[in-house]
Amino acid sequence: MNKWGNLALVLMLGAGLALSGCGGGNNTGNTGNTGGNTAATNAPASLPETSGTSQDTLILGRGGDSASLDPAIVTDGESLKIAHQVFDSLLEYKPGTSEVQASLADSWEVTPDGLSYTFKLHPGVKFHDGTDFNAEAVVFNFQRWSDPASEYKFEGDSFDYYDSMFGPDGSRVIKEVKAVDESTVQFVLNQPQAPFLQNIAMTTFGIASPAAVKEKKENFKNEPVGTGPFVFKEWKRNDSITLDKNTAYWKEGLPKLNKVIVRSIPDNSARFTALQNGEIDLMEDLSPDDLSTLESNSALSKIERPPFNVAYLGFNFKKKPFDNVKVRQALSYAVNKQEIIDAFFAGQAQAAVNPMPPSLWGYNDSVKDYEYDLDKAKAMLAEAGYPDGLPDPVTLYAMPVSRPYMPDGKKVAEAIQAEWEKIGVKTVIESPEWATYLDDTKAGEKDDIFMLGWTGDNGDPDNFLYTLLDKDAIPGNNRAFYVNEELHTLLTGAQKETDQDKRSELYKQAQEIIKADAPWIPLVHTTPLLAGKANLKGFVPGPTGTEYYSEIYFE
Repeated sequence: MNKWGNLALVLMLGAGLALSGCGGGNNTGNTGNTGGNTAATNAPASLPETSGTSQDTLILGRGGDSASLDPAIVTDGESLKIAHQVFDSLLEYKPGTSEVQASLADSWEVTPDGLSYTFKLHPGVKFHDGTDFNAEAVVFNFQRWSDPASEYKFEGDSFDYYDSMFGPDGSRVIKEVKAVDESTVQFVLNQPQAPFLQNIAMTTFGIASPAAVKEKKENFKNEPVGTGPFVFKEWKRNDSITLDKNTAYWKEGLPKLNKVIVRSIPDNSARFTALQNGEIDLMEDLSPDDLSTLESNSALSKIERPPFNVAYLGFNFKKKPFDNVKVRQALSYAVNKQEIIDAFFAGQAQAAVNPMPPSLWGYNDSVKDYEYDLDKAKAMLAEAGYPDGLPDPVTLYAMPVSRPYMPDGKKVAEAIQAEWEKIGVKTVIESPEWATYLDDTKAGEKDDIFMLGWTGDNGDPDNFLYTLLDKDAIPGNNRAFYVNEELHTLLTGAQKETDQDKRSELYKQAQEIIKADAPWIPLVHTTPLLAGKANLKGFVPGPTGTEYYSEIYFE
């Protein structure tokens, strides 16, 4: 990311991160079952293909299915990790880091005023359907995402990430995208945006085949076509997604595998059992309870993804009494974060104070948390007009799938439920299947309080604070429906500011406002655990939770 000079100094996480353990070299899918599945429930029809003595098919187990395979219309990690294999963006992150490097764009130039970016595109790249990747294809994609009236924005779809990263319609950061010639594309901005290149590199801005979007229309979300190392083959809902090698991939020698099968196994322990039984080769979201068993098995390797996330409870400002700051603060005092960490995270987490992780520049370590204090919580409720607690039960949405920042949302919700009952707040826990869960929390009509989390996309504080808590992110990622005009001024000002130290101070001020308003109860930052076969090589865990499968091979 330093290629673009001093527009932003991004978080650098070691590119050399590799598998740990013996011999060792991800608010997401639709699943209505949150546990109890056996490993055999979703077993693939056949064993991995082999070539000689080398395995050339990877079977990966994850906690939930994808919501869609068009990265432009999703915000969930389970969808984006598939898109990461099928699509390329103009830029990408170096494996294991959030540092920008070339991808479909070989190089770029930025004008001194930060208002124009010119990209030179890699020649000879083809989409999976055989059509040409060129500047017009880039223009088509960005016009599709930015135009609310686009004929290629289909019913029920919304480009939430585009709105979050580049501003809503009427106040767009990007003024125009122009094809200068077949291999040159220019972005003209209405205002400087410090994290512009980090944003461009995100998987959600993977370049789709214009011909495929026009031909498939609504079905493009089920049959994606990009330029990536793997070609979409098949999607068995709530079971598996199969990707085949792109034999004409433009990066020489990649991918190293012939096939990838990504299986949905909702229960963490069932997923680990499948790994131990050899039914899968790599698994995400290892339960902390299974860590000691993993470490004692020399045939398997522990993999740690860099901690770059937050799990949180969000208050729905559309519902009373959660528009009352004293009610939100009272409930914040009644969450015992350390007990939750001890009970459910096995030391693989730290209590969260702010909405962004402390490893990220601009973090405000002077902000004090709402300490666990039930007496203070009761007093705050009384100040809010509820001396006997809340009169009506509260609907608490608990995640039905495991995520890197939350291995078991329902158990954590039950622990919080027990604490809140002590201060006179009764809760009803609901966990609809994941796609419905996301729809419901986005609409904000059924939930009073919801559990979600976020893994950073690009190494910039903007991607946590503005993306999740600014008024511009409504509807979309700001599912609390939280609006604070002073905060909005700080966050949009930080986007335009190119001085790193000044940006950092603005974000620190923003965290103070957020803490006082308490739109969330930040719960934990975790070190997500994965596990794989000891002979699996080339997998580099990344902070953003979307890794490349193109470099993976088996010894």
